[in-house]
Amino acid sequence: MATEPQKKPRIYSMSFASVYPLYVKKVEKKGRTQAELDEVILWLTGYTQQEFQSQLSKETDFETFYSEAPNPNPNRMLITGVTCGVRVEDVEEPTMREIRYLDKLVDELAGGKDMDTILRSA
Repeated sequence: MATEPQKKPRIYSMSFASVYPLYVKKVEKKGRTQAELDEVILWLTGYTQQEFQSQLSKETDFETFYSEAPNPNPNRMLITGVTCGVRVEDVEEPTMREIRYLDKLVDELAGGKDMDTILRSA
């Protein structure tokens, strides 16, 4: 008996560029900057600023954005806790886990944590 392939979450096909302004708005509303947000994204994915801007310009979807990340930070595994009602460390699907890592980091940035703590360097 054949089983239906599992449908991918809608966020996978959404362009990262379409959600990025929402991240910017969230952190700026709490007194943080777009530059700090970019630093967090670059730390997480290993993109350079130029590579990141290229991904935004191409309107790369979330799945591709994370699959093409040149050097995902090994310390991202230290990101734990709940975001969007989901415990990050319990997410098994790799792409969704990467999405949740960023969600958690954006929450921490907007929540006023210092950059050393967010970037798991302290």
